[in-house]
Amino acid sequence: MNDKIKILGIAGSVRKESFNRSALKEASKLVPENAEIEIYELDENLPGFNQDKEQNPPASIVEFKKKIKEADAILFVTPEYNYSVPGLLKNYIDWASRPYGDNAFNGKPAAIMGASIGNIASARAQYHLRQMFVFLDITAVNQPEVMIGMAQDKFDNQGNLTDNDTKGFISKLLVNLVKLTKTLKG
Repeated sequence: MNDKIKILGIAGSVRKESFNRSALKEASKLVPENAEIEIYELDENLPGFNQDKEQNPPASIVEFKKKIKEADAILFVTPEYNYSVPGLLKNYIDWASRPYGDNAFNGKPAAIMGASIGNIASARAQYHLRQMFVFLDITAVNQPEVMIGMAQDKFDNQGNLTDNDTKGFISKLLVNLVKLTKTLKG
């Protein structure tokens, strides 16, 4: 396989100074040279998923599904809200997996990481996302788990990751995502 692995990076937070968006930008710098990350920006104005409209989704979802299908792999970078993934990210996932039989995520490999100002980072959100992967037919990278706790101490004021151990975990996660992607592609 000579072509670069195309990874679609999705941050679950749209906050301007989000640690998760900063972590995704850092991942795009740490990606192995045989891969590249395209960052997809979520639109905070996406209407809630409505099954009555799934046959005619919003234009942003048509584009999102196209980006997912074009990607070789997905990188989710999510904060944790109320012990789970942010509603906006869940909404995007719901739209992109519908209508039944047209799940854009079907068969994709994916990796998850997340940042938070708390000690356990985004552990529960990541586990909820893994539960969703079962129905979405996504194969997840299991190790390493990248949970960037106490993020305020690991990023500078410009959003640059300053913690070398965390950079190492992100690098290893991306290497494993590329390996998994190549394995699944045959």
